Amino acid sequence: MKELVKKKANFGTLPVFFTAISTILGAVMFLRFGYAVGSVGFLGTLAIVLIGHLVTVPTAMSIAEIATNQKVEGGGEYYIISRSFGINIGASIGVALYLSQAISVAFYIIAFAEAFDPVIAWLADTQGIVIYDKRMISIPAIVLLSILMLTKGADLGMKALYGVVFTLFVSLVMFFLGSTDYQVNLEKFDMLAHVPSNDDFFVVFAIIFPAFTGMTAGVGLSGDLKEPKKSIPLGTLAATLIGMVIYVFIAYKLAVNATPSDLVSDPLIMSKIALWGAIIPIGLAAATISSALGSIMVAPRTLQALAGDKIFPSHGLNAFLNKGKKDSNEPINATLVTVGIALFFVALGDINSVAKVISMFFMVTYGSICTISFFQHFAADPSYRPAFRSKWYISLLGAVMCLFMVFKMDAAYAFFSMMIMVLIYLALSRFNKEKAGMANIFQGVIFQLIRQIQVFIQKADKDDQNWRPSVICISGDAFERPAAFEMMRWISHRYGFGTYLHFIKGYFSKETNKQSKEELGRLIRVADISESNVYVDTMVSPSYTSAIAQTLQLPSVSGKENNMILFEFSKSNPENLTDIMENYAMVRSSGFDTCILASSDRGLEVKTEIHIWVTPSDYMNSNLMILLGYVILGHPQWKKAEIKISVIVQKSEMEEEKKELLELIKSGRLPISANNVTIIEREVERSNKELINEYSKDADLTIVGFRSEAIKQKGVELFDGFEDVGDVLFVNSTESKEIK
Repeated sequence: MKELVKKKANFGTLPVFFTAISTILGAVMFLRFGYAVGSVGFLGTLAIVLIGHLVTVPTAMSIAEIATNQKVEGGGEYYIISRSFGINIGASIGVALYLSQAISVAFYIIAFAEAFDPVIAWLADTQGIVIYDKRMISIPAIVLLSILMLTKGADLGMKALYGVVFTLFVSLVMFFLGSTDYQVNLEKFDMLAHVPSNDDFFVVFAIIFPAFTGMTAGVGLSGDLKEPKKSIPLGTLAATLIGMVIYVFIAYKLAVNATPSDLVSDPLIMSKIALWGAIIPIGLAAATISSALGSIMVAPRTLQALAGDKIFPSHGLNAFLNKGKKDSNEPINATLVTVGIALFFVALGDINSVAKVISMFFMVTYGSICTISFFQHFAADPSYRPAFRSKWYISLLGAVMCLFMVFKMDAAYAFFSMMIMVLIYLALSRFNKEKAGMANIFQGVIFQLIRQIQVFIQKADKDDQNWRPSVICISGDAFERPAAFEMMRWISHRYGFGTYLHFIKGYFSKETNKQSKEELGRLIRVADISESNVYVDTMVSPSYTSAIAQTLQLPSVSGKENNMILFEFSKSNPENLTDIMENYAMVRSSGFDTCILASSDRGLEVKTEIHIWVTPSDYMNSNLMILLGYVILGHPQWKKAEIKISVIVQKSEMEEEKKELLELIKSGRLPISANNVTIIEREVERSNKELINEYSKDADLTIVGFRSEAIKQKGVELFDGFEDVGDVLFVNSTESKEIK
C-alpha cells in the first residue's frame, strides 16, 4: 500500500529549464572553451558545437516525445529507458547512468575548487596563508552541500538554483559587454586562426562535449513536477537551443578579443575580456556548484527509482534505498549513498580516466533514448500517441551520432563502458529472471518488420530458381510420438521452413479453445527446449479431413508459399495411415509435395547414415529425395552422418546412370563420396522392399520414393513390408527438382 501513495509534486517548467541550462553553461564554458577556439579556430569550434548538438538536439526531442506520451515518474531518464527496453536492460543502463551522475558531483566540486585560484593566490600573497591542497576546499564544500540537501531537500536546491542562474546571467552579460586591446575587424577576421597543437579535432571535441550534455539534467526531476508532459519537453528543448546559441556567440567573442595563444594558455581568459573580471571566477563557482546541485538532486532519484523496481538482489537493500521522507518522498538514504560515492572520488583527486568512462555512460544513455524514439516510430503502437512528435530520421541521426562519437572520443573507454553495462545486465538478469524479457517496443518493431517482409515476398516474383522446402505438418500425436516434430526440426534447422500443427478433434468451443492454448504452451516449451526453428500451433477441427483441408490453405510462416506436407504414422500401430490414404487425393490436388514418415520404435539416437533408394519409377522423386537428405544433414544431430545412395536400375542402364551420378558428385552438387553410391542391378526374383530391408537395416533414416498411381493401386499396402529397417521417409514430388 505504501507504494501506492502519491508523492507531493510542486515544481513547474522553470526548474527543468534552470537545471539544464545551469549544467550546460558550466565549468567547461568558463575553463576550456577558450582552449577550443584557440586550438581549432572559430570555424572548428562551430563544428564542435554543431556536431555536439547533432547528438543533444535529437536526444532532447526524443525525451520531449517520450515524455508527452507516457507519465514520466521518478528516475527521469532511467524511467524512460526501463519502461521502453524492459527492466533489466533499462536497469543496466540506469545503474551506469546513476554512477555517472553520482561521480559527476565530485567532478563539479573539484571544478568548484578551481574557481578559488585567485583567492588562494591572494591569501598566500597578503595573509601568508598557504593552501597546499584544493581538497581542503572541495571536501568541506561537498559535506556542506550534502547536509543542506539532506536537511532541506530539493526545495532548497531549487531556491539556490535561481540564485545560481542569476549569477550565470550576470557573468555572461559582463563578458559580452567587456573588451580588450586586442580587437579584430570583421574584414580581417580569420575564422581558421589557431595555434599548432598535438590535440586533433576529436580530442578537443571530447574535452568540450560535456559542456553540451546537461540538457537531460532536468528530466531527473520528473517525479517532482506538477506536469511532466509539459515541463520536460519545454524546459529541455529551450535549454538545449538557448545553450547552443550562447556557445556560438561566446566562441565569436573569444575569437575577436584574444589571440589563439592566449586562449589556449589562459584557462580564465574570459575574466580578461569581461567588463568586471572578478565576476568570471564567481560565475565559475556558481556554475559548478549549480551543476553539483543538479547532480546531487537527480542522482539519488535515479537510485531511488532503481530500488523501487527491486532490481537489487537484496530485499532489504531495495527497501533501504527506496525509502523517502513521508511527506515528500525525498530520497534520504539514496542521497547518503550518492554523497558517499562523491566523497570517495573527491578524496581521490585525479579522476581523469574515470571522467572518460562517465562521458561514455552519458553518451550511451543519449543513444538509448534516441533509439527508443526511433523504434517507437516503426513499432506503430496504438498506445504511443505523444503530444510532441519528433521525426524518425532525427532520432536515428542522434543514435548513430552517439555510437560514432563514443568510438571517436576514445575507443578503448567505449568498449570498457559497454562491457561494464553488459556485466551489469547479466548480473541483473540472474537475480531478476522474471524481468528478463524485452519490452513491447521490440515486439512492435519486429511485428511491423515481419509484416513488411511478408507483403514484399507476396508481391515479389515467385519464380524461385533455388528450391527449398517449406513444410507444413498436421498430427494429432505430438505428445505420444515426437518423430514428426523431430523430422520438422531437421528440415527447418537451416535450409527449410516448417510449421507444425497439433490436431485437436472437435468443434471449436470455449473448452476446446482452452485446451488448444494449453497444448500450444506445451508445444512451445518443447520447441524451446529442443532449440528448433519450427513454428508451432494448434488446430481444432471436427475431422481429420477438414483439418487437412484447412492446413493446405494456411500461409507459410516464412512468407514463402508452403510446398510440402508431412504426415506420420507408427509402423507398429498404423491406424492413422488409412486416414492419410483417404485424404491423399485432396493433398495431391493442392500441388504439394508429400512426405509420409513411417516411424519405428528403434529411435534415432545415433545419426550416422541416411540411405536414399532410387528406382526406375522414381524419375520425378529422385532429386527431391536427394535434396531432402542434404537438407537433413544440415542439422547438428546429423553433422557426423553421411548419405548413401542406392540406385536400382536395369542392367543396360547401369553405366549411364553411374556416369550421371558421378558427374553430380564431381561438380559438388551432391555432398557425398563416390564410394557411397551403389548401383544395384534389378533382380526379377526379388522385390525392391527385400533389397531395402537387406541393405538398409542399419540405416538411421531411409528415404524411399512412391508414385501417386501406386497409391490408387495398392493403398496402405504400399507402405507395408519395411519391418527390418528403422524410420522410413516416403517421398512423392509433384514435379522434378533440379539439382544445380
